[in-house]
Parts: sequence; C-alpha cells; structure tokens
Amino acid sequence: MSMSVAEANHKKKEESLRLAIAVSLLRSKIQNRQSSSSSTSRCDVLSETDALRWKQKAKERKKEIIRLQENLKDAESSFHRDLFPANASCKCYFFDDLGAFSGRRIGEASEARFNDVLRRRFLRLEPKYEEEAEHLRISIDFLLKLSEADSNASNFSNWSHQAVDFILASLKNLISMGRNLESVEESISSMITQLITRMCTPFRLNEVKQLETSVGFYVQHLIRKLASEPYIGQRAIFATSQRISSLAENLLFMDPFDESFSFSEMDECMFILIQLTEFLICDYLLPWAENEAFETVMFEEWISSIVHARKAVAALEERNGLYLLYMDRVTGELAKRVGQITSFREVEPAILDKLLAYPE
Repeated sequence: MSMSVAEANHKKKEESLRLAIAVSLLRSKIQNRQSSSSSTSRCDVLSETDALRWKQKAKERKKEIIRLQENLKDAESSFHRDLFPANASCKCYFFDDLGAFSGRRIGEASEARFNDVLRRRFLRLEPKYEEEAEHLRISIDFLLKLSEADSNASNFSNWSHQAVDFILASLKNLISMGRNLESVEESISSMITQLITRMCTPFRLNEVKQLETSVGFYVQHLIRKLASEPYIGQRAIFATSQRISSLAENLLFMDPFDESFSFSEMDECMFILIQLTEFLICDYLLPWAENEAFETVMFEEWISSIVHARKAVAALEERNGLYLLYMDRVTGELAKRVGQITSFREVEPAILDKLLAYPE
C-alpha cells in the first residue's frame, strides 16, 4: 500500500517537472520571437534613417555643385569683362544701324568706352612702335579671319566689334608717333581691299538664320565703323570708287546673254559699293574735315576717283539707269558738303569744278 503512494508521488513530481520544462520552453520560444521581431523593427528603422540621411547628403552635394558652377560662370564672366570690358563697343549696339544712315558720328562712343583694363592688356600704357604695329597687324588678321566665308556667324557678331576697336586704337597711336607710316598704309590698304572683296562675294556666312542678312551688308558695316578714323575712311572711299569703275567697265563689255554670268550678283555688288560710298560721305566728311590729321591730297584723289566712277556708270545708263541715279545722289551729297566747309577751298579748283558740275 505504501509503495503505491510513493509511486503516485513520483509520478506527480515527474508531471510537474515536465510541465515546468514545457512552460520554460514555451517562454523561451516567445522571447526569441519577440527578440527577432524587435531586431527586425530596429533594422527597418535604421534603414529608413540611413536612406533619409543619404538623400539629404545628395541634395546638399547637388546644391554645392550648382553653387560651384555659378561661381565658375561668374569667374569666367569677370575674366571676359576684364579682358574685353563691357564698356567697349558691344555687339548689343554695334550692328544696330546696319544699312541705315547714322544720326551720330560712328566711332565716338567706341572711342570713349575703352577703359584702363583694355588699354593695359592690349595697347599698353607706353607702347613702342614695333609693338603697336604688331598689335595692328594681329587685329587686322583677326578681323579678316572673322569675315571669311567659313567663319562661324556667332563668332563674327560677337568679336568683330572688338577687332574694330583694337584696329582704331592701334592706328591712332601709330599715327601719333608719326614715323614709318608706309607699312601702316600697306596694312590698312590691304585690309580695305580684302574687306571690299569679301563684301562683294556672293556668299552667306554659316548659321545665316542668325544673321538674317547678306554677309555683304555686315562687312559693309565693319568698313563704316573703321572709317570713323579718316586715315581708313578716305582710303576706303578711294578703293570703293575704284571698284565701282572697274565693275562698270566689266559690265559694259559683258555679254548680256552669257548664262554663266550672274547679273543679279553684279547688281547687288554695285549697289552695296555705291551705298557704302554714300554712307561714308554722309557720316564722316564733315567731322573728317575738323580733324587735324585730315589728308587733303588723299581727299583730292578720291574725289577724282568718284568723278571717274560716275562717268563709268553713266556709260551703263541704257543697260541700268539706276546706277547713274545712285551715283548722282552720291556726287550731289558730296558737292553739298564740300560747299559747306571753307577748308576745302584749298583743294585744286579743277577737281572741285568737275565735282560741282553734277547736280546736287
């Protein structure tokens, strides 16, 4: 009987132990699951935090890049203004009066708008003749390069006004030095000849949609700007009138039925040459006469050349009477201005008589 009670007690102890073990295992499993879930939650939270932090860093880096790009642009702009200052002749107004008569003296604004930085960098404060002559040649070569047929249109419109200013400044310095002007005249005459040839070339620059005008009129405008200096202007009129005479003689002996010959191109060339002559006379003859360096001998030469050009054009009256009308207008404007200036009375009377023989 006693053995049965002992066995029963033993069995109860074993069941209690098993139950305790089972409870312990169950609690362990629950704790493990809670720990795993908590760890996963913490990882998710950390992942989201890291992502936000990196996004913020990316935004800050992008802002920094943008700021550096803006600083770089400002630095480049400052360098450009330092080398080519904004108060030099600017493309914003350089071509504004393209193909139209000017109500002011072209060149005065350009002359006054050079600043000290431009003079230091390009002209120098105490130039020697050789250095200044080299500046002139480089500037002329640069301008001629810009006006070539394959030149980029944006470069032409952006930089041609700078080249004009450089040429005018260097030429004035060289003239003031007053020595070895033969090489200067050679450079200027060559430049005028090449520009006139380019002006009459039936071709358009690249990106013509940006220019929207025949390149000849842009080159014509360059010559007008350069002609603010009488040393260039008088030689430009002489060369232009010579080209008018030559063109008129070629047209006179040209077969009108020759299909290989483009009369429309010749007409455009003749018109732009006569128009340039009229522009230069109307824009500059009076201010030229006030210049102490005005060359009376050169003045007499180009007046005689214009009179000869008028005669050459008159021979074409039956073929195209407009040429003669245009040239009569030019000689009329010239005679009107010559009569207004007392200093021109010193000019050879025979030359003035020929000019004044044409109606004003």
